[in-house]
Amino acid sequence: MDFKKISWFKFAGADIPASLVLFLITLPLCLGIALGSNAPLFSGIIAGIVGGIVVGLISGSQLSVSGPAAGLTFVVAMSISRLPNFEAFLLAVVIAGVFQIILGKLKAGFLGDFVPSSVIKGMMAAIGFILILKQFPHLVGYDKDFIGDETFLQSDGQNTFTEIINSIQYITPVALIIGFVALVLLILWELPVVKKNKYLSLTPSALFVTTVAILINEYFVFYNPSLALAKEHLVQIPEVHTLTSFSHLFTFPDIQYLRLPEVWFSGVAIAIIASLETLLSLEASDKLDPYKRLSPPNRELVAQGIGNIVSGMIGGLPLTAVVVRSSVNINAGAKTRLSTILHGVFLVLSVAFLSFYINLIPLSALAAVLIYVGYKIANPKLFIELFKKGADHFVPFIITFVAILLSDLLPGIMIGILSGLFFTLKSNYKRAVFVAQDKHNYLLRFRSEVSFLNKSFVRNWLEEIPNGSFLFIDATKTNFIDGDIVEDIHDFMLHAPLKKIKVEFKQSSSAKNHFDEQIAQNQ
Repeated sequence: MDFKKISWFKFAGADIPASLVLFLITLPLCLGIALGSNAPLFSGIIAGIVGGIVVGLISGSQLSVSGPAAGLTFVVAMSISRLPNFEAFLLAVVIAGVFQIILGKLKAGFLGDFVPSSVIKGMMAAIGFILILKQFPHLVGYDKDFIGDETFLQSDGQNTFTEIINSIQYITPVALIIGFVALVLLILWELPVVKKNKYLSLTPSALFVTTVAILINEYFVFYNPSLALAKEHLVQIPEVHTLTSFSHLFTFPDIQYLRLPEVWFSGVAIAIIASLETLLSLEASDKLDPYKRLSPPNRELVAQGIGNIVSGMIGGLPLTAVVVRSSVNINAGAKTRLSTILHGVFLVLSVAFLSFYINLIPLSALAAVLIYVGYKIANPKLFIELFKKGADHFVPFIITFVAILLSDLLPGIMIGILSGLFFTLKSNYKRAVFVAQDKHNYLLRFRSEVSFLNKSFVRNWLEEIPNGSFLFIDATKTNFIDGDIVEDIHDFMLHAPLKKIKVEFKQSSSAKNHFDEQIAQNQ
């Protein structure tokens, strides 16, 4: 099916419900990431709106969702603390956007192609598992950390696992009830009896779950206020009562800080990190896309750049494509980017007109939705699938998974890429040279391209051939042999008669020309 030639509104029946689910999840994440970044809360919502509407309109991806990212909280918090004020930081966000546009125009999107598939899948599994672990405290009503937190080590000395232990000591009974009911409803929603019902199938599960959660808490508000959830256990967005108060929520960059090197340094750092996270998230969302559509990475970098310029100009945090929101979007049944755009529209409407009702949503219900999404991303089937493919795929996958879980997204990805590179080199090392022995007869066969990595093995293997043997060297399958290896073979053939070793050398015409050229260069 060619989605490029089909009107977005053809799939509105799937995209509108998905956008509602996406909106419900995005809203507290935007607020939480702003809180974790030591930025004004509304700056996170601005970034979510821009990521939905502006990036959604420009991006070539159908299902990827952009907004403020947990992976940027550290660099954002550091930048805000080092710069004179928030207006200077916003200028850095605008500069980051300009750099991203330049990267897109220079076609730097190819960098994402160098990340092995097993590493991308390890990233997805790790994020899914982190969602489950990080949302558990919110599920039981322990909301000490912000809801978008993904880091392993906390500033208070705690980590992901100790926070779970702490949360058990501070369970909020009504939050636990709401979280448990929400999880059960989400599981039941997958049953065939629900999917076959024409009314229930059209209702987004997350929307139904949050409605039930509100009703449960409101019951306690009316009949047993002492047990009802306190404000800190509910979504909290700024309430807007007039147009003037709405306009006061926006902040603008101050151009006078362009002369500060720290502003430029922060802008470049944000651009690099945001671009890497975007490319990785784009790759992940393409793998989750049931229609297996490929998103243009260079266009995405330009879209992100424009998004960051707009976000910085009106007081928003920097944004990237985000795996968690993209996964929520896909699991909610979205078909096109109409879902992404509409969720941005819903963010605007929620702040302008619906803040009172949005602030009734219990965080434990949203935690249940994210836990369920996390389970779908980190499904045990994914681990089994990679295990069956062998060590070359499974080991980089599991290394990436553990590294991200115990550190952060980008450091974990770097570790995963290094492990993937090691196994790629190891695999090529094994495939390039084949050796065999039958009594005193030896075979040395070269395949495809033989690089310098095989030099040590070939040299040592040749040295171990005993006197009086026969060696057949087959180079008919290769089109390139490293010059050092050619020289070693040539030297061995010259001195083989001294060891009474008979050598037969067979090669294709192209390999012969290459071999002769290397010999001529070495003489």
